[in-house]
Amino acid sequence: MASARSITKSLLIISLIVAAVAFLFSTPLSRILLPLSAWKPVAFLTRYQLSTNSSKNMATKPPVYFFSHGGPDVQYATEHPAYAVLQNIGKEITEKVKPKAVVVFSGHWEAQPNGIEVNSAEHTDLIYDFYGFPPEFYEARYPNRGSPELASKILDLLTKAGIKAKGVTRGLDHGVWSGFHVAFHPEENPLNVPLVQVSLYSNQDADSHYKLGQAVASLRDENIVIIGAGMSVHNLRDFFASRGGPRAMPYTVSFDEALKEAVESPPGERQARLREVTKRPDARQAHPRFDHLMPVYVAAGAAGEDAGKRTWTMHEGSMAWAQYRFGQVPS
Repeated sequence: MASARSITKSLLIISLIVAAVAFLFSTPLSRILLPLSAWKPVAFLTRYQLSTNSSKNMATKPPVYFFSHGGPDVQYATEHPAYAVLQNIGKEITEKVKPKAVVVFSGHWEAQPNGIEVNSAEHTDLIYDFYGFPPEFYEARYPNRGSPELASKILDLLTKAGIKAKGVTRGLDHGVWSGFHVAFHPEENPLNVPLVQVSLYSNQDADSHYKLGQAVASLRDENIVIIGAGMSVHNLRDFFASRGGPRAMPYTVSFDEALKEAVESPPGERQARLREVTKRPDARQAHPRFDHLMPVYVAAGAAGEDAGKRTWTMHEGSMAWAQYRFGQVPS
């Protein structure tokens, strides 16, 4: 009797197990309990690999920078507060970011209203695009090496973005080499990677320059650092009228702070906010021409969805020295 009960009990348990398995295999839960071989592992691992690679790329994509580069005397003004700031940014780039190359947009090179030029030369001289300085300023040297291959890639990106562009042979202007001589001192902190300069438009249009940055943004996926070089406030007329006095002009402070708010706005709002900055009443006081302002817009466009942050500024007469970084520095 006991044996019969035991057999009945065993059959009941087996029936319950079979029913449970059948139920699970007929529901979405089967995806959880099925063997890995039924999950289409290749597709699964491919999705995982893409996700992992995407996260890795996002984590290692280098920041975009904007340098307020100063005048041709910046490399000699070692006691000026901006000198140490530029030095630290340069070390951040060479020691932490460690780029494969650098692409720079300077306020001292405007091409055409609707066309961009790219320096395609590997070896170029410096351009001494300033007047009235001591003779030794015109003997300055800054070792640099271009990259025809990178220049060609930039031209392809611009063309694909619908931007008219051509390669040219041109020297580095002081909007690049003066500030770079401080940030990437040839002996103390050499850059040691190719440096390619790209022009601005001559149209001073905010959206055009933002889109110019967007067109080359994918260079960051190859660990190429993009730098805009200008000044956050730049009024030479008032500088000479005040004989370089250090007391900040009212527009120096108001415009520099307005620019900060726009750059640090959410990336989805940034282009519109930066466009509005150029329409402010103090905009043409801060920048009688927008040549030194537009590199900020190129940098912001190249930053994509990365947030912008002002890392330092100084208000000095009719000049402001804001430094910006878009994105995170690798840990």
